[in-house]
Amino acid sequence: MLKLFYAPSTCSLATHIALIEAGADYSLVRLSFASDDQRKADYLAINPKARVPALVTEQGVLTETPALLAYVAQRFPAARLAPFDDPFALARVQAFNSYLCSTLHVAHAHRMRGYRWADEPEAIAAMRRKVPESVSGCFDAVERELSGPWVMGDAYTICDPYLFTLAQWLEADGVDPARFPRVLAHRRRCAERPAVQRALAEESGAG
Repeated sequence: MLKLFYAPSTCSLATHIALIEAGADYSLVRLSFASDDQRKADYLAINPKARVPALVTEQGVLTETPALLAYVAQRFPAARLAPFDDPFALARVQAFNSYLCSTLHVAHAHRMRGYRWADEPEAIAAMRRKVPESVSGCFDAVERELSGPWVMGDAYTICDPYLFTLAQWLEADGVDPARFPRVLAHRRRCAERPAVQRALAEESGAG
């Protein structure tokens, strides 16, 4: 059985949703960032990066959301969560998820975790003020790329739970969601999926 270490309201939700979509047999371990669980010795033995998600497999531990999503898609090919028969289409999936990870998520993180990049309070405050603009710029790029019901068009892929997860944070980042009608429509479609509803219920403790 796969074991997912997660924290609520983090990017680990994307992998959680993908596991459900794939029909995987999994268990969950909840971490509390408020209690600094991610920095405690027992979790650092699993993931020395002190981040979530971490996925414990029979072969070892995997980290980093794009890698976990690709692993789930490849391990459960019957779910057709990635176009493994088309190298170009697969590269587009990887490019989109890489952008979410390396650019959009980093822009978002400047709101709460500016201490990763600066020590001076004024520098951290400046980063926080920039977040609505920088995150909006990232979603401008995403909005232009969306052309169908799902990120890759007609096929639901591992891009969709990842975008859904990050789009959940628009309002908290001070972004006007009305600027991004395609992103909002995508967020609504994802929210209607049973796998998404189950993952949200499990992470809220209602599942």
